[in-house]
Amino acid sequence: MNRLKSRYGLVIAGLLLANLMALLLNILLGDRAVPPLEALMTVAGMGTSDYDFTINTLRLPRALVGLLAGCGLAVAGVILQAVTRNPLASPGVIGLNSGASVAAVAVIVLFPAFPASRLPLVAFGGALLAAWLIYWLSWRRGSSPARMLLVGIGISAMAGAAVTYLLTVGGIFRVTQASIWMAGSLYGRSWEQLWPLLPWTLLLLPLIMILRRQLDVLQLGDELARGLGIRMERTRLLLIVVAVGFAGSAVAFTGPIGFIGLMAPHLARGLVGNISGKLLPAAALIGSLIVMLADLLGKTLFSPFEIPVGIVTAIIGAPYMIILLLRRKGL
Repeated sequence: MNRLKSRYGLVIAGLLLANLMALLLNILLGDRAVPPLEALMTVAGMGTSDYDFTINTLRLPRALVGLLAGCGLAVAGVILQAVTRNPLASPGVIGLNSGASVAAVAVIVLFPAFPASRLPLVAFGGALLAAWLIYWLSWRRGSSPARMLLVGIGISAMAGAAVTYLLTVGGIFRVTQASIWMAGSLYGRSWEQLWPLLPWTLLLLPLIMILRRQLDVLQLGDELARGLGIRMERTRLLLIVVAVGFAGSAVAFTGPIGFIGLMAPHLARGLVGNISGKLLPAAALIGSLIVMLADLLGKTLFSPFEIPVGIVTAIIGAPYMIILLLRRKGL
């Protein structure tokens, strides 16, 4: 037991260190390289004004938004995989990202005068509506994990078709703006996006840790969970709302960054196992690390041109999902 605790502590310490290194690299690297000592002094408020705008206005808030978004998407993936009892469930697969996308694209294309500052609220509302539709359409004298996953895939497909239609009928400027948002990007993210996103993480992380035992029990099956005194529908609905909070808030401020909610939980299970109390923190740290590294690659690989972080994660995540499908089918 002590050995397991020691190994878990080392894994978490390693992930924390990796996140700090990724955060530092995001601050140092870009069109204008910053010396490490100057970067640290500037972040601490003791540096010169030479790098203040580059670090404190452009790079630091962008990296922190990526950190929080990756954390939220990864935890949402852990929750959805437990609720549906399917390792392929994630905010992107089950339709939450698509609900946010279709709402945001509809507003961008159809209502040009709509203030951009309120777009995150629209995206979050789209994710919440998608979750409600999934739960309602999968209800047959109770919800079913299998039905929820299948309905979610259907909702995602319909939302994707709606987005494609909107992009074909919109004006070129609005379509370009919507396409940039759809790619999932941290470009231009600032303290204005960080401060509204931070409370969601600070509120929902302690809440899901309180509910971690319910996550473990749900994976044992409905009958056994009821036998252990779990109110299935109330618990499942509460966990879905928490997942929407994590995924919806992340997508609202960054656009739909795909595959984080799929990859991070699986990578975390390989390191710490499937007990939610250990899995949730590890997945959160892996999700934030993937997003920050993907953004770093996107902005430095072909500098001065930038690749949106959503495209980088899709390049990595699509083959990963295919591998999971092959393993699941035993092919």
